[in-house]
Amino acid sequence: MKRGLLLSGGIDSTALIWWKRPAIAYTIDYGQLAADEEIKAAKAICEILRCVHCVTRINLASLGCGFLAGRKPSSLSQNKEWWPFRNQLLLTVAGMHAVQHGIKQLIIGTVRSDSRHADGKPIFVRRIRQVMSQQEGGLEVVAPAITLDTVQLVIRSKLPLALVLQTHSCHQGNTHCCQCPGCVKRLKVFEQLGLA
Repeated sequence: MKRGLLLSGGIDSTALIWWKRPAIAYTIDYGQLAADEEIKAAKAICEILRCVHCVTRINLASLGCGFLAGRKPSSLSQNKEWWPFRNQLLLTVAGMHAVQHGIKQLIIGTVRSDSRHADGKPIFVRRIRQVMSQQEGGLEVVAPAITLDTVQLVIRSKLPLALVLQTHSCHQGNTHCCQCPGCVKRLKVFEQLGLA
């Protein structure tokens, strides 16, 4: 089965591409502040694995909120990095490419801690899988790490620690701020893996 993967350049999706070795990786610049560095990190891992890397740019910055957009967080979520319908958007755009490329399975990097967001919960993954599989192309969405935390995923994937260091997780820009939720998570993972 030909597989694709939604690749942000962060630790979770980088570990998944190393573990699952898809034919194509999709990175999407949707107007997030860290897009350039995310693309750079994603491109680097794709070059190592000789994986086709497809980058799509759709500037939706005016629709974003919170850390990812450089705006005030929304009152609709307790999470400061929340962006309305982000995972649904990313899966839809990646799915548009995937069906053109003959991909039958689209892998996403959802891990256990993502369940603090509605679109990171197992029920969201089940429902988006159902919606996308029933459309033309029959694309199956899978989240193989949804029961794992990030450290468990890195260990399971056997991602070399040197490559963990090359990922980008900051929500506020192209340089790690060490304060946003993405950076805080990254530092905790580094500590648990003995990298800090």
